[in-house]
Amino acid sequence: MTYAKTTFVTALTVFTLTTGMALAKTPLPKENHINYSLMAGVVADNIRKTCPSISARMFVAWSKLNALKSYAISKGYTEPEVRAFLKDPKEKARVKGMAADYLKARGAVEGDPESYCAVGREEIAKKSLIGQMLRAR
Repeated sequence: MTYAKTTFVTALTVFTLTTGMALAKTPLPKENHINYSLMAGVVADNIRKTCPSISARMFVAWSKLNALKSYAISKGYTEPEVRAFLKDPKEKARVKGMAADYLKARGAVEGDPESYCAVGREEIAKKSLIGQMLRAR
């Protein structure tokens, strides 16, 4: 092989390897936007189930879920990868734990529905992702 061919093949190999590394996907459990969005959905669900004066805006929640699915696909994840991630019991427990920590940090106390209502009203007022999925009655 000539020097020019060797150099070209080496350069092509390096380019292919570095491009492949750059295109590598972040593992779903470490993808911040997806995990925050899932946690927000669990927080909103806990609030609406616990607080009698707050309900879910189901159409908005479904819309956010579909947007999240589109986001994941745009990042290179396949539907089967996303489905497997969402159904994984360990990942479900991790996201629920994140949601519990979030609620606790904002003053929600298990067994005290009003504390969940206060968090829900605050999120609605802030128009946060959580608040967008809730409606105060």
